[in-house]
Amino acid sequence: MSAPAVPKMMKALIVKPGPTVAIEEVAVPLVGDDDILVKVAATAQNPTDWKFVDLVQKHGTILGCDWSGHVVAAGKNVSSPRVGDHAAGFVQGGTFTDYGAYAEYVRTPAELSWVVPEGTLNHEEAAALGCAFWTAVQALYNPTRLGLVEPPNRVEGEPWVFIYGGSTSVGQYATQLVHLSGYKVATVASPRNHELCRTLGADFVADYNDPDAVRKIKDATGDSIGLALDTLSLAPTQAFASRVVKPAGGKVILLLGPDKDGQVREDVVLQPTLIYTALGRPFSMLGQDYPACPEDRAHMAAFLRKLPELVREGKIVPNKTVLWEGGLQAVPDGLQYMREGKVSGEKIVYRL
Repeated sequence: MSAPAVPKMMKALIVKPGPTVAIEEVAVPLVGDDDILVKVAATAQNPTDWKFVDLVQKHGTILGCDWSGHVVAAGKNVSSPRVGDHAAGFVQGGTFTDYGAYAEYVRTPAELSWVVPEGTLNHEEAAALGCAFWTAVQALYNPTRLGLVEPPNRVEGEPWVFIYGGSTSVGQYATQLVHLSGYKVATVASPRNHELCRTLGADFVADYNDPDAVRKIKDATGDSIGLALDTLSLAPTQAFASRVVKPAGGKVILLLGPDKDGQVREDVVLQPTLIYTALGRPFSMLGQDYPACPEDRAHMAAFLRKLPELVREGKIVPNKTVLWEGGLQAVPDGLQYMREGKVSGEKIVYRL
């Protein structure tokens, strides 16, 4: 397929003082030897988007992480994806001036994308398999995090894993993955989302507001849980997940830093994970410098090579998506809607 003409300039959503965002004309990113350039068809929203606007405030950077579109250019070292392929992926929005998903074009290393099998997901669904899915993969399977057995392999026996927040975006993907790997899943969610959690593979679901929830989880699992993922990672949820862990101790992976008020057991390790390290690019955030982590990037790149087959076989399904009409112009309203805590059990997506 011949490559379509690519303009020199594009529209993108830029982080501005205020804090706010604005659509501006910026240069289309240049493609390196190992990169692809994608014409973005859809992008998905994450809490990290508004947090980068409000808290990180790197003015002049392109916002947005999750994208899906068609490849329009590829570097000389790239064999896949090819020009014309439907590809999807994740980038670190709000951090760089040449790198963000709320834009007409996105550039990314080819190995940090995946080809969406024809006849499976549309662009909105594919975009939803971004930040939250990658975070679940890193937290569960990276050998320096929980180190679970990766599909297509399955663990021997049926050991239990606990997920706090089974109906969150990360929790939904984590539930599917843990179940796919042969583990049994215990989780907590609000009662209205219990059936959703069971549909995704949870074996036991408790109400997180139930004062007896910890005891019920321990009874259901034979008090055998040694590994857990806390998808909210606030002080009360860190404490809850720690109390679920068996008497011999264990590990809880967090999506935020440990909170001293959540550290209720010395024999339970509370370890944060940060998905941006999987992108293999050094960055700074909130006064802290993060060096490039080739090991995290290599692990994620290897897992992404498995993703097309998992999607083709229906073993991984995306979060429920809701289309927020209006394209890039509508993103500020969508961010405010999420700031106000109105998003529940669904992923806001935009069509460009």
